[in-house]
Amino acid sequence: MAKKSVASIQTGGGKAHTKVIKMVKNERGAYSFREEMVRNEEVKDWFAKTK
Repeated sequence: MAKKSVASIQTGGGKAHTKVIKMVKNERGAYSFREEMVRNEEVKDWFAKTK
């Protein structure tokens, strides 16, 4: 099923988007990952504003 969703992203306007993943630390000291699809132009801004 993942192949289908990736294929649909590549054929449409998905090439203008990037999947970004950032490791964030919570108040207990454990790490978790924050994932999101953002436009290519907004990648640096996403990393700067995400806490």
